[in-house]
Amino acid sequence: MANSHDRGIDVKKGESVDRALKRLKTKLDTEGIIEEMRRRRAFETPTQRKVRKARSAVKRNRVRWRYISESAEKKIEERKAAAADSVQENPA
Repeated sequence: MANSHDRGIDVKKGESVDRALKRLKTKLDTEGIIEEMRRRRAFETPTQRKVRKARSAVKRNRVRWRYISESAEKKIEERKAAAADSVQENPA
């Protein structure tokens, strides 16, 4: 019976142990279990928790802004190209 606590994988017939282990590690990593285990090895004070969360927020925002700025630059270039095309088509 599978439930939310099911952390295993089904090893397919003929699948190597190395491949199955890699799939398990990937699954645990995407679920955040490995990171949580590392965090829980020692007690984390409330101040340390705030610092960790603030750092992860800064990291998330950097990634967001990178994608936002890239898409904004693309839009600006597209608008410049469209404006240049319209000027060439309709010389006044």
